[in-house]
Amino acid sequence: MIRTGIFGGSFNPIHKGHLAVAESAINCGLVDETWLMVSPQNPLKVQTQLLPDSFRLKLAKLATKTIPNVTVSDFEFHLSRPSYTIHTLNELKKAYPERNFSLIIGADNWAEFQRWYHYKDILDNYPIVVYPRDGFPINNVDLPNNVTLLETSLYNVSSTKIREAIKAKKSASRWLPEAVEKELSAFLKQHPQIWE
Repeated sequence: MIRTGIFGGSFNPIHKGHLAVAESAINCGLVDETWLMVSPQNPLKVQTQLLPDSFRLKLAKLATKTIPNVTVSDFEFHLSRPSYTIHTLNELKKAYPERNFSLIIGADNWAEFQRWYHYKDILDNYPIVVYPRDGFPINNVDLPNNVTLLETSLYNVSSTKIREAIKAKKSASRWLPEAVEKELSAFLKQHPQIWE
């Protein structure tokens, strides 16, 4: 069975921190491959300033083009919305019986995991990998048996920070893969209002 980590998010936009987490889960031996699951709608987020679904997918594919075993999926685009994580995982299990799926989430999401739709079903049926986030300390001892803390560096970058930098006319190049920055800059020149 192939161990596939599902790392979901709006990726608005995708950045180097996302890629580092995706690779770390593989390098630490927790999964064999990571699928970046671009989400068309997050039930817990107000969808303001969201880049178009197809464009976020395009940026993610550009970002992962040369990274082994890290791929991008639009699987949630074809599910009913809102696409709750438990539905996504269950549908993936049906569609890919040769894979064992686990969920990769940030410590910020783990802190509010009990708010997730059918969170107990996720815990009971799927391993969870939690990566560190600034301001959300985690004690390994307190984690349930099937939840693993990803031993990786803390990446102090977020899509929110990138959007704010771009709105303030500052460079975000240090956080973005070169191909992503180029494509994003061209898009924002044509659609400046989206992040204003």
